[in-house]
Order: sequence, then C-alpha cells, then structure tokens
Amino acid sequence: MPRKILHLDLDAFYCAVEENADPSLRGLPFAVGGRPEGRGVVASCSYAARQYGVRSAMPMSQAVRACPGLIIRPANFKAYGETSRQVMTRLHDLTPDVEQISIDEAFLDVTMLRDPAEQIARQLQALINSELSLPCSLGVASNKLVAKIANNIGKERAGKGAPPNAVLVVSPGEEAAFLAPLPVRELWGVGPKTAERLLTMGIRTIGDIAAQPEARLTQLFGKHGAEMALRARGIDERRVETEDETKSISKETTFARDVRDGEQLKRVMRGMADEVGQRLRAEGLHGSTVKIKLRWSDFTTLTRQVTLPQPTQHNDVIYHAACDLFDKTWAAGRPVRLIGVGVSGFGEAAVQRTLWEDEAQADAQQGKLEATLDDLQSRFGRGMIKRGSALEED
Repeated sequence: MPRKILHLDLDAFYCAVEENADPSLRGLPFAVGGRPEGRGVVASCSYAARQYGVRSAMPMSQAVRACPGLIIRPANFKAYGETSRQVMTRLHDLTPDVEQISIDEAFLDVTMLRDPAEQIARQLQALINSELSLPCSLGVASNKLVAKIANNIGKERAGKGAPPNAVLVVSPGEEAAFLAPLPVRELWGVGPKTAERLLTMGIRTIGDIAAQPEARLTQLFGKHGAEMALRARGIDERRVETEDETKSISKETTFARDVRDGEQLKRVMRGMADEVGQRLRAEGLHGSTVKIKLRWSDFTTLTRQVTLPQPTQHNDVIYHAACDLFDKTWAAGRPVRLIGVGVSGFGEAAVQRTLWEDEAQADAQQGKLEATLDDLQSRFGRGMIKRGSALEED
C-alpha cells in the first residue's frame, strides 16, 4: 500500500505570529530581525515586504534600502516557540508519526488514516487556519522527498503578495512525471557545485538526471550519484522519524559584512559556545561531538567536527574544541560570511575516576559557576552578563 506522507510548512511563521499579536501589521511590509544600524539580519519578512525584494537572511540595512517604509520588529522567540508547540500538538493529535524538522516545519505519516491524503491535508490546513490563525502550506505524496518538493512548488505557484496557504498533491505513481520538468536544484542533495557540473553535461532538469544510466552517475559522482539516480525517479524509502530526542544543539550567525578578523570570529564563537553550553545544561544533555560550520564569501559551506574523550556540557570545553577546528580550517584573512558552533552525540556524563582531586574539584567548581550564570541569565537576560573579552566589541 502506498504511503501517505504530508510535509507541512508554516508560511512566514515569525511574521504570522507577529500579525496575530498586532493585527495592524497585516498587509504591511515588515520584517522580523535586528536593527539596520547594528548589523541586523532579516529573520523573516511579510509577503508585502517580499514584493520589494526583501528576503530572509538579507542584511537589514539592505532591506531598508529596498523598502524604505519597512517596519522592523524584534524577534520574540518565546512567542514563536509557544505557537510552534501548539501547532505540533495538533499534528500529534492527528497521528503519532510526526517528524518535526524545525520550529515551523514537519513531516507526517498518515498512511493508517482511512481518509484520502488530500482530504486529510486540507482538513489539517483548515484546522490550523481557524484555531491558530496561521497560514500553512502542505505537500502530499507517497514519500518525504516528493512531499517536500511538492510543497515548495505549490508555494511557488501561489500568488506572491500574500501567504500561499497552498496544498499540492502528487498521486502515487506520478512521482517521476512530477519531478521531470523541474530544475535540478529542486532535487534534494543537488547543491550549486553539483548543479554546475550537471549543466556542463547538458543536464538541466530532474528528468534529465533520471534519463542517465545509474552506472554513469555513480562513476561521475560516486555514492552520491547512485542516490541522485533514485531521487530523480521519485524513489525515497526514508521513514518519518518520530524520535523526540534532541539530536544536536547549535548556534550560528550570518554576518552583514564578511569578517576577516580571526579574533573577532573567535569572540563570536565564544558567545556561541556559551549559549550551546547553557542549552545543554537546561536540557540535561552531555555531548561528545563538537562541530563548527563556516561559509565563505562565495557561499561555499563546510563543516568540521571532533569527538571528545568524554561527553561534556561545559562552555570552555566546547569553545576550545571549536577553536581548534577553526584554526585547522580557516586561512588567515579569508572572509567569513557565516559561522556556527554545535554539539551532538549525546550520552551519559562520564563519571570522574581521576586520581587528581584538583582536576575533579575544578570541574565541579566550573559546573557550579555555569549553573549560577545560567540562573542569572534566565532571570535577567543574556545581555546583562558579558565576558570581559566581549566588551571589546561594545
């Protein structure tokens, strides 16, 4: 029996929450994010603002130039998180097979429900529209890959001046035909470099990929080529992952202007390591893998990671591991557009069995200090407490 998979995406989620809090914003060009004079970046923007060319991740100063009347609202992550939980509760009320991808996006497996998939999708959309006053779009297909792409295409086909609130269905057996005319960049796993290489081979659409012998794609792209051949034919056997467990905790930032100063970049990583450590402690997690993410000025993005001797939740351990990865990866003076720090590989905290009591005592003292700082920051906000090194930025 073909599976019935839905991909749900809340349209301009942050902006929709802001409009519910302040209905006077509806229909106006506005953006959520930082101030233009302080290297602010657009986190989300209304569909009216998009008509002026404003886009997410754009420097706010550039957004204001594109749309001089742009209204700017600071992000309210507490409200976004609470609204997201309300949405996810309704998804779990429908089916236990829910995979939350982000704060505003999820896959659902509704195979075991009797109603047709399109009917389920439209009923779910109507529920979220009416009960939460949130627009949302859904892709419906027999697998996750095609459902996600269907959602993207459905939103593109909708009008541009308002939330799309779209539903696009790809019937079982029609996956390859649906994908065939789409540009190769729509296919999951095809980035700019792969797309450019395919273009030199005369391959422009997903159908062109599907027409290639799998052996040729494997020869040219290795394992990725074999996977590409399957995806191009609309084949995706991945199940909807229902694990509640957090798989990673990370923090990243995109700079309004590329940064070449290594010390400045490390100060940013210091703050990220502190935030990641605080979140680990808040969730009672210890991670054994530290990862950094770097994006150069040409948008090339890479990640590097290291496995620690034992799981940690300490800021300093995370920071020093991240710095070591950074020093091994970054060439002095190379401009950086984005930087991120993350921790994964969660497990039980290692029991200290060292004979060196000073080391064990220092570890305990560090934990107490971090717990005290966490408490102060939760009560008064992160901005009230800063490291001495961060004051150089002020």
